[in-house]
Amino acid sequence: MVDQDHPLQLAIVVFPDVEELDFVGPWSVFTRAKHIGAPVHPFTVAWPERSVTCAKGLKVEADFDFTDAPRADLVIVPGGDGVPHVIMDDAFIDTLRDYLAAATWQASVCSGAALLGQTGFLDGKRATTNHNAIDWVRSMARRAYFTTDERYVRHGSVVTSGGVSAGIDMSLWFVGHLFGHDTAREVQRALEYYPEPPYGTTR
Repeated sequence: MVDQDHPLQLAIVVFPDVEELDFVGPWSVFTRAKHIGAPVHPFTVAWPERSVTCAKGLKVEADFDFTDAPRADLVIVPGGDGVPHVIMDDAFIDTLRDYLAAATWQASVCSGAALLGQTGFLDGKRATTNHNAIDWVRSMARRAYFTTDERYVRHGSVVTSGGVSAGIDMSLWFVGHLFGHDTAREVQRALEYYPEPPYGTTR
């Protein structure tokens, strides 16, 4: 459990063409947890610079870029159309690897798992990702063991989740694990997160 004197430092990584809901969902969960008293300090870290245009056109100004980002206890790496581009950027992968290594927890949403794979954090681990991207992600993380039967998977310090809304599930798990189940339930109630999609849940 995290105490009030040492708030959890939570970094959410963003980059060009990142999928909006992949990071806004977790951001909403953790900022709501902070609002109700959980000791957490969320912030965004961008590559290559603080101004980022996301996959659906949303423009964001991150709190930091990697030149001035503080150390994080938990790093969440989202997915999106930009992943195949940044995964080819050796400077980004090297920088991300170092940043993840300094954290206690490493996490991903959707195809962000490919970035965890390229940085070595999925080697020998069970993981999941968006079912539509699993073949490509698996090719980028050949030493991981992927499943699409679970919305999020924890293996040691690494937690991966499926696409978009599964990142909210994962974030609620983190809140419950780090700050208590009652806090997680209160966050879930506040967000009215009780998924009942109008067209069912079949993939």
